[in-house]
Amino acid sequence: MADCCENKSCAIDALRIRQSSTLKVVLCINAVMFVIEVVTGIMSGSTALLSDSLDNLGDAITYGLSLYVIASSPRSKAKIALFKGILILIAGIFVLSQVVYRIMFPIIPTYETMGLISLLALLANGTCLMLLWKHRQEDINMSSVWECSRNDVASNISVFVAAGGVWLMHSGWPDIIVGSVLALLFLKSSSKVIRGALSELNH
Repeated sequence: MADCCENKSCAIDALRIRQSSTLKVVLCINAVMFVIEVVTGIMSGSTALLSDSLDNLGDAITYGLSLYVIASSPRSKAKIALFKGILILIAGIFVLSQVVYRIMFPIIPTYETMGLISLLALLANGTCLMLLWKHRQEDINMSSVWECSRNDVASNISVFVAAGGVWLMHSGWPDIIVGSVLALLFLKSSSKVIRGALSELNH
């Protein structure tokens, strides 16, 4: 009898198991970081930190959906990827609304909290990025997950830079500027994910 590893279905099942294990870990990490960042973002008055927390919430939802479609058809995965792209788009619009609000009602965020939590988030999301690296080109599902994780790392670095800017300038403008950059990053990423998903659906 042919060895199981020579069977294509066996190889696919093994791939799904590896993907599932990775997604469960990064889902837990992002769920925990969302709670930490949303609380500290509100307490510190930081738009950038609050935006980063929303990004983690979106990722937690994304990873949960990705787990759901691991054993699904390529078309189903493309549909979920399209939904992920829409979620990222909503996040970008929300961040822009927060930027407008802070311009109208400016405050100076607590830079110590921003810096500490951004470093903690960077450590968490850097771990996620390393875990997802090997899956980034396996299918449209994991590719969109990788895109989300890469955005997280960029967001964390941006929040840390914003904290330094607030400290140096004693102004809320660095936080507002970084929030704006994050919004543009979300919008660009959503466009890429949505285009990829639509291309997959059209085929």
